[in-house]
Amino acid sequence: MTLPKHMHGVTLTGHGGPEMLQWRDDLPVPKATQSSVVIRVNAAGVNNTDINTRVGWYSKGDNDAADASWGGNALSLPRIQGIDVCGHIVAVGDDVDPARIGERVLIEPCITEVDGTPLPTPWFLGSECDGGFAQYTKIAAKHAYPIGSPLTDAELASFPCSYSTAENMLTRANLRAGETVLITGASGGVGSAAIQLAKARGAHVIVTTSASKVETLRDLGADQTLTRDQDILKTLGANTVDVVVDLVAGPEWPKLLDVLRPHGRYAVAGAVAGPLVALDVRTLYLKDLSFFGCTALEPDVFGNLVKLIAGGKIKPLVAETYALKDIAKAQQAFAEKNYVGKIVLTVD
Repeated sequence: MTLPKHMHGVTLTGHGGPEMLQWRDDLPVPKATQSSVVIRVNAAGVNNTDINTRVGWYSKGDNDAADASWGGNALSLPRIQGIDVCGHIVAVGDDVDPARIGERVLIEPCITEVDGTPLPTPWFLGSECDGGFAQYTKIAAKHAYPIGSPLTDAELASFPCSYSTAENMLTRANLRAGETVLITGASGGVGSAAIQLAKARGAHVIVTTSASKVETLRDLGADQTLTRDQDILKTLGANTVDVVVDLVAGPEWPKLLDVLRPHGRYAVAGAVAGPLVALDVRTLYLKDLSFFGCTALEPDVFGNLVKLIAGGKIKPLVAETYALKDIAKAQQAFAEKNYVGKIVLTVD
């Protein structure tokens, strides 16, 4: 098929508020190179990382643009964000089987290859390279996973970032059947994904959430729910949890280590309550705890996730959909957190 020369989409022009998101209809359509594919984007999920990148939250220098990307470097601007992508392959490079044209795919958000060259450190879709907030995007063929599923494009777009992050945390922490896991911030995209994936592993799942979302999370599979006003240590007791999946951090963080059993494992991929915490190192070494920072995906994580989706083992949680042009409204709704699951943008 012949692709158009231009497309519409949203570019990030700088660090700041929603005014930094610019709608354009003159963006060049990417061209397939040697081992890459071009994907017509049908839907793209909204994530914390989109907003964090926009405001410069990843910077350790008080939102200094010099280190505001996932990888700790300056972001190349303008940038098309969007780490969650579902779409169809519409063009392939010379080294890619032409039979792949027409495949519906999910894009692996953690990028290890660009234009046939392995990367020394991973890139992330929509941060170090352009993502899904436009009609077309280009990616190495190895990162475009075919997906056979009756789910809609919007439902499929709810999976890649949050579910792969959750599965990566459980993989790194080696959560096993019969163990107890505590998931903080469980009503968001990653937390609600972690509930389903932990139950699929046969774990006993405890979550923290707001009182209004308790029933929804129980329906997802949570065995025990704690509201945010409950004291985790007093409620659960010391040394009662095998694994903590933390997306919150903040001032209550030391109690997460207190509830871990000796040889417990702590995995973190978020800090919505604050990134600076107080660590008593004695708790870490006297209890023989293991800490896992979880950003880059383990090699098998995304492939395993796609198999679970295709097999109907996990279900999507799409709270709302918005047109791409309404991205500012979608991000505002996302920030208000009055929902469970994901907000998804549809791309026409």
